[in-house]
Amino acid sequence: MSARFAPGDRVAVRRAYPPGHVRTPWFVRGRSGVVEQAMGAYANPEELAYGRPGQPPVPLYRVRFDQRALWPDYAGAPGDTAVVDLYEHWLEPSEETR
Repeated sequence: MSARFAPGDRVAVRRAYPPGHVRTPWFVRGRSGVVEQAMGAYANPEELAYGRPGQPPVPLYRVRFDQRALWPDYAGAPGDTAVVDLYEHWLEPSEETR
């Protein structure tokens, strides 16, 4: 599977709450960030968690989020960010502008 997104692309994390084991933190779901780096493709950890082969491999991205977008009452510096590794099946193009 080839990477759908490239560094600099603005992405939104799917707002989904499936049962079971997932690797996407709840605090980024429904939020928008910017792809920092495409990390390569790996076996799907959500399939591996249930003893399945996790194939085909899924692209993994390092995505940067503005802290204030994640935490409305964030009291740190205005430019603080958080970086989260996210698999492609959790991401979609964002319509938000920077």
